[in-house]
Amino acid sequence: MDSREYVMEYIKKAKAAQIIYEQYTQEQVDEVVKVIARTIYDNGDLLAKMAVSETGMGVYEDKALKNKMKAKVIWNNLKDKKSVGIIKRDEETGITEIAKPVGIVGAITPTTNPIVTPMSNAMFALKGRNAIIITPHHRAIECSTKAVELINHELSKINAPENLLQILGYQSRENTKHLIENVDVVIATGGMGMVKAAYSSGKPALGVGAGNVQCIMDKDADIKDAVPKIIIGRAFDNGIICSGEQSVIIPNEIYQETINEFKKNGAYYVTDPLERDSFRNALFQYRVMNKDLVGQSVQKIGDMAGVKIPADTKVIVIETIENTDVLGKEKMCPVLAAYRYDDLNEAIQIARDNLEMEGKGHSVAMHSNNKSHIEKVGESLEVSRFVINQSSATSAGGSFYNGFAPTNTLGCGSWGNNSISENLDYKHLINISRIGYFMKDNIVPTDEELWENEN
Repeated sequence: MDSREYVMEYIKKAKAAQIIYEQYTQEQVDEVVKVIARTIYDNGDLLAKMAVSETGMGVYEDKALKNKMKAKVIWNNLKDKKSVGIIKRDEETGITEIAKPVGIVGAITPTTNPIVTPMSNAMFALKGRNAIIITPHHRAIECSTKAVELINHELSKINAPENLLQILGYQSRENTKHLIENVDVVIATGGMGMVKAAYSSGKPALGVGAGNVQCIMDKDADIKDAVPKIIIGRAFDNGIICSGEQSVIIPNEIYQETINEFKKNGAYYVTDPLERDSFRNALFQYRVMNKDLVGQSVQKIGDMAGVKIPADTKVIVIETIENTDVLGKEKMCPVLAAYRYDDLNEAIQIARDNLEMEGKGHSVAMHSNNKSHIEKVGESLEVSRFVINQSSATSAGGSFYNGFAPTNTLGCGSWGNNSISENLDYKHLINISRIGYFMKDNIVPTDEELWENEN
């Protein structure tokens, strides 16, 4: 069977399943979505172990925590949302909204999050009464397939239509190409090559941009609160989270105190120019992140740089002088670039310069108690999320403690060549029909009232 025939068999099965599933009530849909989340929650440890073993990146304990927490927070966000039939009546405008499926969803999922991304994509798709077909990264086929198999086993217990959730048994570029050309909507989470292919598929596509989270510390930041959060964000799962802090931008007047706090919390601090060069050369090759260090430990990074790193080190913090230094780009491992600044405008410029190199449109973190400073940063930088006084890695994708939609797919807007500038969730996977009633009592302004301010 050639590639197209192979993929079209999956499409055929998905369409058959969706015909049945489109008739489900809201209560039935929510039962299906809950089963997906609960299955990953219950098998979080097993799937984390498989993911680390197969991909060779990340930290087992962090992946297990991520599997369980993402299952909980996404289900908590979805469980009360309407996605079937009439979802809104606006008496003021006379518009009634009716939710309908978008069709078959094709999802490209990454090696960095091979469990929670298929899980969340499936939850969003099925919340909208869509069938979904996943094409996993070639380095994560076994663990992603196991996750889907476990979910489908549990869905069979509630008599959900067979083949609502499928995963390609054989991953290849050709299979992925044929999948995204023949589904109704594409979700692409992963490298920019795959995202670009999704947008070129001829089908509506929802993709992500590169991360490079700039973390600005304000002069009034609570150092003892902020530093551990930044370290957690940078070290979590060995730094492979796209929303993890990449650069910390610190006021000169509290710089040394902040660095001392980093050291107390397990940071190895680099100031020597030769040592800085060694890390730079290990991390980047021709200004591109060394793929052999993605999701690797501080010890392996040190070995590659020829620097012995103490066993209790959590992150490597490198003092960085030039805004255009490649160290200011995304580093998908536990390494932070550290910058000094004198005033907030300078901090904003450092962040802007780094985002122009990489990560424009994604996220910025800030530790501050000054609302005017926070809003100035928010108005000045072109990113989709500003994460305030939180660990960005574990919060930008939504949490119990902020209002971001919980997800694993973070849109970056036109800045990051994406179609959405928010967190992907179920609302992006429903079509909405709108009924417009005649509003006979609406007030129509006279010409004089409409143009009264003209000179």
